[in-house]
Amino acid sequence: MNAVGIDVSKGKSTVTIRKPGGKVVLAPRDYKHNRSAINALINEIKSLEGETKVCMECTGRYYEPMATWLSNAGIFVSTVNPMLIKDFSDDSLRTPKTDKADSQKIARYTLDRWDKLKQYGLMDETRNQLKTMNRQFDYYMEQKTSMKNNLISLLDQTFPGANDLFTSPPRADGSQKWVDFVYTYWHVDCVAGKSLDAFTDHYRNWCSRKDYGFSAKRAREIYEISKDLIAVLPKNETTKLIIHNAVDQVNSISKTVETLRSKLYDTAATLPEFPIVMAMDGIGPTLGPQLMAEIGDVTRFKHRGALTAFAGVDPGSNQSGQYAQKSVRTSKKGSPHLRKTLFQVMDGLIKRSPADNDVYLFMAKKRAEGKPYYVYMTAGANKFLRIYYGRVNEYLNSLNQETQ
Repeated sequence: MNAVGIDVSKGKSTVTIRKPGGKVVLAPRDYKHNRSAINALINEIKSLEGETKVCMECTGRYYEPMATWLSNAGIFVSTVNPMLIKDFSDDSLRTPKTDKADSQKIARYTLDRWDKLKQYGLMDETRNQLKTMNRQFDYYMEQKTSMKNNLISLLDQTFPGANDLFTSPPRADGSQKWVDFVYTYWHVDCVAGKSLDAFTDHYRNWCSRKDYGFSAKRAREIYEISKDLIAVLPKNETTKLIIHNAVDQVNSISKTVETLRSKLYDTAATLPEFPIVMAMDGIGPTLGPQLMAEIGDVTRFKHRGALTAFAGVDPGSNQSGQYAQKSVRTSKKGSPHLRKTLFQVMDGLIKRSPADNDVYLFMAKKRAEGKPYYVYMTAGANKFLRIYYGRVNEYLNSLNQETQ
């Protein structure tokens, strides 16, 4: 048995190789993330006699290239949650935090959990790609919200309330009618400076060019609203440039968001659990792939409690002797990205109020009991994850039986 513990960081990895009985085959050594160094590490590992397993923490994005390089070389690689390594006991009061000490600890963990380590494979690469896209999707969504708020704040000085003139949903490319409208009618005087008939004709032509529905009644309403508005910034080329730049930024980021949304869905569709997850109530074409991205391979969780702990929505416990605290905060040690997605699912269920959904009924009961918002939302997320775990596991087991 050769246990290879790798502490991965940006640009380099620290490697320790141990055998049972405390024998050190390779003292902590740094390997840079370049072709020559990685090839040297692969040769070092392949030269070992006996069975060899490599273990590393799945921290951020740093571990993925190393895991892929070693896996492609035919080496057994396992990636584990950093919390498992952190909580692994060294039987020592000293807890140094260095790359060398971490690689040694991971090697000891590898020996201790030898039979329980799961191999990193091709499907893990797909899931990692899905997770990366989801994190980028979240990032660009935040940027989109920020840019929209910036545009609205600018319009408050040129065309107050223009963002509320239309309620049309976004198109497939992310464009919205109110955003396109203010690109052309970027100042209140672009409307109020015309006669009603002139604006109506201009607006009709604009709708035709942009493929939006036209209503003479709506054109009249927009005109009357505009006549009563006061702009702070003057109608000149500088103001026009400011608004046009802000609109271009919103349209660009919106297109990126929709492209990522589509890619998220397409990538998630390649995963075996896709049909059963998408069939769950409260899951849509966006939240479904996001859930699969953040949960990953559900079979790596030994029981449903492990999944709720990973999400950080498991109920805490505080008991000693005759004392037992009735209400304990949730752990919140797991993935904040998964919790965010779960809360979005719960929020959707509450808004739709499906009478036949067990999760919604459970949250409704908690709300009726007067539980605070965070309590009933977390409780609902916990119940949803337990259902998710059961259904997906059952579905994957049935697929495995069919292939055997």
